[in-house]
Amino acid sequence: MTYDSAAWGALAFALSVLLGVVTFFRWRARGLAAGLRGSAWTILPVAAWLTGVLELAFDIGDSVGRWALHLVFSPVVWLGIVLVGVSVVLFGASAVLGGRGGREVDAKGTPAVVDRRRSGPPAIDEDLGDIEAILRKHGIS
Repeated sequence: MTYDSAAWGALAFALSVLLGVVTFFRWRARGLAAGLRGSAWTILPVAAWLTGVLELAFDIGDSVGRWALHLVFSPVVWLGIVLVGVSVVLFGASAVLGGRGGREVDAKGTPAVVDRRRSGPPAIDEDLGDIEAILRKHGIS
């Protein structure tokens, strides 16, 4: 449903008049600072109308309301939520099981159990070992 510019202008004007009345009474009761703050709030609805933000805010509110109604009353959406929950549980289980070690396949294609928690330092290539020895000899570690 779309509203023409005159309807949005009338809404903005009505909101500004209402806020202006509230501002007047707050200024009388609380002083100049409260009156200036109220004046700032009073001109915002007209500024929102002139910039198109008033209609945008209405469209966003309308879209969120429709989404919320669809969320609450649609069994298909609830099925999607359940599937998201199952996915989260599966990710968690894979993280727990992945930390315990898993099955890997060796060069021959046979499964080999590897415990990833107790793996030692990586094997050093012979060339790297020679380089390390030279560096240690010169005091570089």
